[in-house]
Amino acid sequence: MLSNIGVPGLILILIIALVIFGPKKLPEMGRAVGQSLREFKNSTKGLMDDDKPEDEKKKGI
Repeated sequence: MLSNIGVPGLILILIIALVIFGPKKLPEMGRAVGQSLREFKNSTKGLMDDDKPEDEKKKGI
């Protein structure tokens, strides 16, 4: 996904975000995105664990 954008495109997006949101808001937004992704990852991991059969759960596979 990001490989299609390339480095110059990524830099341009970061500059536009800096102009629109300002330097004080960007770290807060980054933290919020990181927390959201972490919660999503944890919830999907829980769903994957629920799908395993009971004997695999006991073995720790």
